[in-house]
Amino acid sequence: MAERMTSVSSPHVAVIPFMAKGHTIPILHLVRLLVSRGVAVTIFTTHGNSPYIRQSLTGTEASVIDLSFPQNVHPELQQGIESTDKFPSMSLFIPFVTATKLMQPEFDRVLESLYPRVSCIISDGFFPWTLQSATKLGIPRLVFYGSVSHGPNSDDEPFALPDFPWIKLTRNDFESAFTEPDIDGPHFQFMMEVFAATRNSNGIIVNSFCELEPKFLEYCNREKTPKAWCVGPLCLTEPPKAAVEPFQKPASTLEWLDEMLAKGRSVLYVAFGSQADISTQQLQEIANGLEKSRTNFLWVVRSSMCDEILDKEFQERMRCTGLVVTEWVDQVEILNHPSVNGFMSHCGWNSVMESICASVPILAWPMMAEQHLNARMVVEELGIGIRVLAENGSVRGFVTSECIEKQVRELMEGENAKEMKKKVKQLSEEARRAMEEGGSSWFTLEQLINEFICGKEITVPT
Repeated sequence: MAERMTSVSSPHVAVIPFMAKGHTIPILHLVRLLVSRGVAVTIFTTHGNSPYIRQSLTGTEASVIDLSFPQNVHPELQQGIESTDKFPSMSLFIPFVTATKLMQPEFDRVLESLYPRVSCIISDGFFPWTLQSATKLGIPRLVFYGSVSHGPNSDDEPFALPDFPWIKLTRNDFESAFTEPDIDGPHFQFMMEVFAATRNSNGIIVNSFCELEPKFLEYCNREKTPKAWCVGPLCLTEPPKAAVEPFQKPASTLEWLDEMLAKGRSVLYVAFGSQADISTQQLQEIANGLEKSRTNFLWVVRSSMCDEILDKEFQERMRCTGLVVTEWVDQVEILNHPSVNGFMSHCGWNSVMESICASVPILAWPMMAEQHLNARMVVEELGIGIRVLAENGSVRGFVTSECIEKQVRELMEGENAKEMKKKVKQLSEEARRAMEEGGSSWFTLEQLINEFICGKEITVPT
């Protein structure tokens, strides 16, 4: 790999988050940290995502530049869909990320005109084309990630990882794009672009902390490139409440949790993120399982799903024990409410971090992407949760209401509930120490700023 040398005089970073809440929220927390360390930050987004980003960064000196999202690039990508949260189906993901490549000429043009000169690009991993932009300017590209083997004869047959023999995975822990790849298909080709661009970048910024996964971090930085920089949990970088006021949950949600607390009731928080496609039949089983468990629950669900299955009769029956919410909620605030003692989660990495920081054990029900691997880590490596399994013991497949009832009860009142609570509380304390001045994540970010952003001579791939 050829190299160029450059010297930076004024710290100025360009940040381009991917257009999905799970990617955007943690990178905005990182922006706040950088600004607090005296780094000038310019964020690139699209017109449709700009209001949320600007409101979220109220009170900071970060700049926001709006790029035009390409139009008429796919028949199902209607005008105004500039975020994966608005997808009618995740089948639009590849057309969407392909369309973002058409933003590069405008991105490059604006990037070159900025003053002070940009000293580094922090790009979401789903924008592999930003490597070309960084190379053209002779500046480093850092990749932000808000986070196989062969041989088994069946999808659920465990196999060990060669370098970590105590870890057992199955083919079902991976998406079919990796276990049965169509090497000529667009999904495989896109992931190869992402991997290649990441490998040729200067570093990977990870929303984690070294005390959570020291063996894996040491292995990655010894055996793999580029270096991983753990600077989280970024959810502990909370903005002032006034900055997110327009997006706050209805007051009734917090009032209901307060009511549960006053009655001495423990609450299970249920949320599967904004991307999961859950069938009508599975939703019905979740509703029935929660009802049978007699556990108090707060269930956040998309309004379209709610209208399909969670009728007024169900909500009326659950009036004293459960609350169904269809609006956006402040998940961090809910998890930190003293009445919440369990989280039925899809195990998106942001949700895992937020649950750990709030000392809340997890009922792990992964749906897609890397969530199955996150769930393995939560249950088997960290011991802070239990796994939702289908009746046949598989990590994928239809889950009956009887299984849900049993696993909810096990999380909330089972014989291991106290031990899981103890372990997650210890991790929460370590996470907070990592983010405090002098902690591991605080120090890592300081090193990263000095190496790639401030006036130190740096090595840049070309």
